[in-house]
Amino acid sequence: MQREVDYLVNWLQEQVEQANVKGLVVGLSGGLDSAVVANLIKRAVPNDSLAVIMPCESPLEDLEDAAALVEQARITDLTIDLTATYQQLFTTIGRELKENDVHQPENDQLASANLKARLRMVTLYTIATNHNYLVVGTDNAAEWYTGYFTKYGDGGVDINPLVHLTKGRVKEMAEFLGVPQQIIDKKPSAGLWAGQTDENEMGTTYDMIDDYLLGKNIPDHDRELIETMYNRTKHKRTVAATPEKFEG
Repeated sequence: MQREVDYLVNWLQEQVEQANVKGLVVGLSGGLDSAVVANLIKRAVPNDSLAVIMPCESPLEDLEDAAALVEQARITDLTIDLTATYQQLFTTIGRELKENDVHQPENDQLASANLKARLRMVTLYTIATNHNYLVVGTDNAAEWYTGYFTKYGDGGVDINPLVHLTKGRVKEMAEFLGVPQQIIDKKPSAGLWAGQTDENEMGTTYDMIDDYLLGKNIPDHDRELIETMYNRTKHKRTVAATPEKFEG
């Protein structure tokens, strides 16, 4: 594990040098993946690493866990509460949709969650530009493969150090790095609405996705679900589609 951590730290340092920037910034959710990334960037650029906590109608537990991680990693932190900004924007958009009789209420929950993720992306890039930093993503292999992230939200980053690590491997790395135990043990959740968990939303478990990615046999139902998610979300893992140049 020490060799893998050293490899990722060196890779992060190379990205900083190649991009000719000063440092790295990550959004800290209080969850496992961002906790590991915060520890890695602190090791990579100790004096130019920043963890940004961005509550947006967030559970108190997530804020407490984020604070515990900041203390453990000894990383510089900044808190920007996006709740009022989100509520004003979502209300304004909803009002205009309703007044123009084009509102689709069945999509409100997903639209709300995506707006929160995208506001966090905008916040991170504004800070990154101010500091001359790169924005570091937190998606692991399971999330990347299934497309379990918001396009131009938590998927809107400059670099993704965990993208080849299964969720189980991220957990092992967290234990090695000394991430607080309550973060390691908590159910994975984006904290986007009350009671939301990643696995309930996906319809399968991280263990099942990890086994699939590792080439192990899993039940047909889970395999088909994972492959459906992969095929449905290919657009998230590529740049915007463009037509061939018209030669007529």
